[in-house]
Amino acid sequence: MFKKVDVPFELYEVELRKASDDELLEISEKMGLGLNIHEMKLIKDYFTKKGRDPYDIEMQSLGQAWSEHCCYKSSKYFLKQFLIDDYSRYPHVISAIKEDAGVVEFDEEHAYVIKIESHNHPSAIEPYGGAATGIGGIIRDVLCMGAQPIALIDPLFFADLETPYEKLPKGVRHPQYLFSGVVAGIRDYGNRVGIPTVSGMVFFDESYLTNCIVNVGCVGIAKKNKIVPSKAGNVGDLFVLVGGKTGRDGIHGVTFASAELSEESEEERSAVQLGNPITKEPLIHACLEVVEKGLITGLKDLGGGGLSCVVGEMAFSAGFGAEIHLDKVPLKEEGMAPWEIWVSESQERMMLTVKPEKVDEVLYVFQKWDLPASVIGKTIEDKVLRIFYNGYKVYEMEIEFIVGAVEYCRAQTAKPIPKTEPEIPEPKDPKRIFMKMISHPNVASKEWVIRQYDHEVRACTVIKPLQGRVNFETHGDAVVMKPTSSNRGLAIAVAINPWMTKADPYWGTASAFDELIRNLVAVNSKPHSYVDCLNFGNPEKPERMWEFVESVKALGWMAKNYGLPCVSGNVSFYNETKFCAIPPTPTLFGIGIVEDVRNSKESFFNGGAVVLVGETKKEFGGSLYSKVIGFESYNVPKTSPERLKIYADCLLESFKKFKVKACHDVAEGGIAIAIAEMGFGLGIGFKAIRNLDFVELFSESNTRWIVEVEERDLEEYLEFFRMKGLKAEHIGFSEGSKLDFGRFSCDLDEAEKAWRTGMSKYLV
Repeated sequence: MFKKVDVPFELYEVELRKASDDELLEISEKMGLGLNIHEMKLIKDYFTKKGRDPYDIEMQSLGQAWSEHCCYKSSKYFLKQFLIDDYSRYPHVISAIKEDAGVVEFDEEHAYVIKIESHNHPSAIEPYGGAATGIGGIIRDVLCMGAQPIALIDPLFFADLETPYEKLPKGVRHPQYLFSGVVAGIRDYGNRVGIPTVSGMVFFDESYLTNCIVNVGCVGIAKKNKIVPSKAGNVGDLFVLVGGKTGRDGIHGVTFASAELSEESEEERSAVQLGNPITKEPLIHACLEVVEKGLITGLKDLGGGGLSCVVGEMAFSAGFGAEIHLDKVPLKEEGMAPWEIWVSESQERMMLTVKPEKVDEVLYVFQKWDLPASVIGKTIEDKVLRIFYNGYKVYEMEIEFIVGAVEYCRAQTAKPIPKTEPEIPEPKDPKRIFMKMISHPNVASKEWVIRQYDHEVRACTVIKPLQGRVNFETHGDAVVMKPTSSNRGLAIAVAINPWMTKADPYWGTASAFDELIRNLVAVNSKPHSYVDCLNFGNPEKPERMWEFVESVKALGWMAKNYGLPCVSGNVSFYNETKFCAIPPTPTLFGIGIVEDVRNSKESFFNGGAVVLVGETKKEFGGSLYSKVIGFESYNVPKTSPERLKIYADCLLESFKKFKVKACHDVAEGGIAIAIAEMGFGLGIGFKAIRNLDFVELFSESNTRWIVEVEERDLEEYLEFFRMKGLKAEHIGFSEGSKLDFGRFSCDLDEAEKAWRTGMSKYLV
């Protein structure tokens, strides 16, 4: 099936034309291509028409380009149908979906750039390196638009930290090991490169036991007139490869990410790239310098698929072809075969396209920053990709065939969701249930994580992830950054509750969007745009595909009708093993605009009247309460984009009209948990004006906030909402040293101790 070619380096001809179907699949498996029989037949037909067999480098290139990770072959159909919006109705959106990151107007001179990605499989195998290179990659996605990265985010999902070792399947690492390693990788890379990690979340559920989820996001700021496209500019432009050298690390990274994990996945360590933040820091400076000086026509990062994807995509997007000389690529290992150089995903590399007359200036800039930079090829008029190695032509294919790939509309099978459920049990001892909820790792303080990150480097973090008394802060809903010299700010938030999406992927995803809006509005920002990272199981299984489609439908419905553009995204499939699949995890990452950062709202009580804005219903599907008492509920909280918009706009208007002292969204655990978290910030308790029943305390109904106002403004504040036909209820006062909900009470210190140690007690 493989014939050595008579050249002075390693090159094989793959005897594809005479191969049977079984042999085609065997070739795919032996070469690690991850292609199915349909795809292998398409390639066979292509080369049969060309009258020759492919070289190994050509087959490896197609394996990368046609992987799920690179071409979205299982998701494109549904993303286009439900999620892609009419962006002409959003004049502030400069570029959406088609580039490496979304670009959105910030002010007259600047734009912000936003992207989120997954690094799940690498982190499950090598948590430190997998997470670190995830951060490195997401920084490059923002950098390649010509933006200075200013903030990082990290939504993380693991199995329960108390999982007994005897319950671990063979080849699976303990959640504590994975969690600690991932946080350390994010910490060391982000801190060393000097970009603050400001927002994120940590969620624990047994379904992540064999496949943790590591999502990372980045925000950058750019001058609008300096934004760079991720494509070549002209025929004859030179491809200049800059940054780290190319090695064997990261080979088959995208095909590894496009298949289920198994007991043998531990052997795939070579698919995990090796990051180097000490190289990345000067690389950022050098790239921004050539952008500022107008020396380049295009810029793109080398991520999944390495050179094999970046060259084809940059040329194809511009309507050109390309000619590449692989022997010009700087290597960090000897004896690499052409295909290894072509598909390696070695980190810290960027590809520039440069006009020939500008190339010397570009090379000088990178030499000044002590970074390798090499001209490795050029764009050509023919829409063909040709590769040479040591004078031999080793690759020639039409670029449209490489990049075009395949698209599937996969089968779906709906998971039955009970239409009725038993009566929700009322707690016999509400204080005991509350203490279990406040100490649950999904609610408890994430200070152990946050303190490891430098969230203030670059000195533009105005509202921080921890808010309140120094060393005794509470959690905030969103972070506020001040990226320019003006007082205009960016609010940054994430949202998803996998318990809700597991119970009902449609309403769970709708609830996640609702929570994202609540988080952004809580700090007094107007929701402006969002990106998504859609993490699901094996799309070839109809039930998993149904979960994905339901989620995308809900997200499209909420976003389009609310009026919030999705400007970029990521799909991560195959997050499962033979033991279990992850719950649907559509992570949302949103940006809000703060007109004046001095008017931002924080989440801790100062002493005043406490108001619940929004409507509470008996909705416990996927709730913390149902988890703690062991009750199976599928009645996931409902929402409406129109109602959400009305409430959000009204709350923002109230911030202008009244002195709102604090605001916090109601999420996991209901208002009981939200009120407790607000009390921890300054050590101020709460006293209800009446007995609050268990539905009022623990329901997780959407579109609700706890607001603290001046006592003298209370009646006028309530009337402001009533006049608009909206619900706002006075429920108590922030005062004293107890949390008194009427039906039960506890010392604030007692609850705070449980909250502060609920997660960290499992960690060293």
